[in-house]
Amino acid sequence: MGRECYQLSATVCLLPVSSLAGSFGLKRVYAAGLAIFALASLRCAFAPTLPMLVSARLIQGAGAAGVAVAGVAFVRVIYPHRTVSKGLALVALAVAIPGPLGPTIAATILAAAQWPWLFLVNVPFSLAVPLFIAAAPPGVRVARPLDLSGTALNALAFGLFVVGVGSLGIGDGRIAMGEIVAGLVCFKLFVRQQLQHPMPMLPFDLFRIPLFTLSVWTSVCSYAAQILAYVSLPFLFETGLHLSAVETGLLLTPWPFMTAVTAPIAGRLTIRYPASVICSIGLALLAAGLLLMVFSPATPANWDVEWRLALCGIGFGLFQTPNNTAMMTAGPVGRSGTASGMNAAARYVG
Repeated sequence: MGRECYQLSATVCLLPVSSLAGSFGLKRVYAAGLAIFALASLRCAFAPTLPMLVSARLIQGAGAAGVAVAGVAFVRVIYPHRTVSKGLALVALAVAIPGPLGPTIAATILAAAQWPWLFLVNVPFSLAVPLFIAAAPPGVRVARPLDLSGTALNALAFGLFVVGVGSLGIGDGRIAMGEIVAGLVCFKLFVRQQLQHPMPMLPFDLFRIPLFTLSVWTSVCSYAAQILAYVSLPFLFETGLHLSAVETGLLLTPWPFMTAVTAPIAGRLTIRYPASVICSIGLALLAAGLLLMVFSPATPANWDVEWRLALCGIGFGLFQTPNNTAMMTAGPVGRSGTASGMNAAARYVG
């Protein structure tokens, strides 16, 4: 429940936070997001009841949204246009590696300490806030009021849709489908309201750029494919192959490891070659690796799984960095915060 609330809060807050980044500046939004995340982690650790833990996780997700939006946008501000892909390659590492390693790290913590330490390990990151404020350059600011009605419709649209999808298979399917349909209806109302707004949260100007639109949707699809594998494979390894949690973690490691190795290489290649070519090669390798997993032996040897997942990791690493580069550089620098919000939204929704 806590993870679902965190994910839901982060997803719902992405577009409003990207709008606030234009008003208050990337620097303030990132510093505030990091501070909120750390303080909410402290609150999670000392939550006396489950409802208080859930509420703290909601606040933690809002802080994570600020970090996700402003962090990627700062790459566009700090790096020269020609080398933006190098900075985004570092972001790709930060995004790709923690997901599969998180459960293993959590298991190690729980083997030596109580559950509150799962949250207390986040608190020292608050020490980076003063350093960040001192070192980060000021961002471009555009005065704009917060769109309250748009924020509400955004929350209903993404909230109902995410909750509905999360409820499929674990409850009444009719209720889940009703939530999904209600979310889609709210999204339609949200789009209609945004089309009439003078300064919309939805970046219609960026979506008029074909490269940006294509990058967003391919990002959604690639993250959906990755998370489907990350969620389903541990069940296969532990239930079907009767491997331990540690063995399962090690068996999954080639994917994030090869993504970590490939992402910086993709960043350098993007400087010399078109991003579309590198993205296409990466997606083809990712698809090939997943297809090979489908046709792997019923009781595969460890190495038989590892090289297939390594191929997926290479493909994902080759795709992610140039695709993010295309998404972040498709529009003007002043729209970096909004582009970063859509970048993060594509990742969370996928």
